[in-house]
Amino acid sequence: MFKFLKKSKEVAIIAPMTGEIIDITETPDQVFAEKMVGDGVAIKPTDGVVVSPCNGEIVQIFPTNHAIGIKTKEGLEILIHIGLDTVELNGEGFKAFVSSGDKVKIGDKLLEVDFNFIEKSGKSIVSPVIITNPDFTKEIHKQLGAAEKGKNEIINVILG
Repeated sequence: MFKFLKKSKEVAIIAPMTGEIIDITETPDQVFAEKMVGDGVAIKPTDGVVVSPCNGEIVQIFPTNHAIGIKTKEGLEILIHIGLDTVELNGEGFKAFVSSGDKVKIGDKLLEVDFNFIEKSGKSIVSPVIITNPDFTKEIHKQLGAAEKGKNEIINVILG
């Protein structure tokens, strides 16, 4: 009763990197392209600074610094995976500025990444930004094309 009075909650995900935003289905990695990890976008980055795409808490930073998990106050879980198969680099080319448990705001610096090193190591720099709990969402709207870190909204989520 009175469900029509309940407003849907929206969460904006801002570009964590400057570059070209592509749909996750275009990612050159089957696990991400087939949305096995979740739904979202991928970024072809043009610079090596990664910032927080939302306000929330760092729930996980992999020991190799190639991936970071953030949870928003609404409960949305975001995974930023820097490059593809970059876990194999054992942290080389990555410098973290946050730790698990840290509170972050949109635009806070999370990582510095040496994308030249990653490419010279034979890895793709395409970086998925995934909502890992899509069952928690009602709708996911994506904004593709050029984006600037900390400025452009790349995903708008309406929570279920």
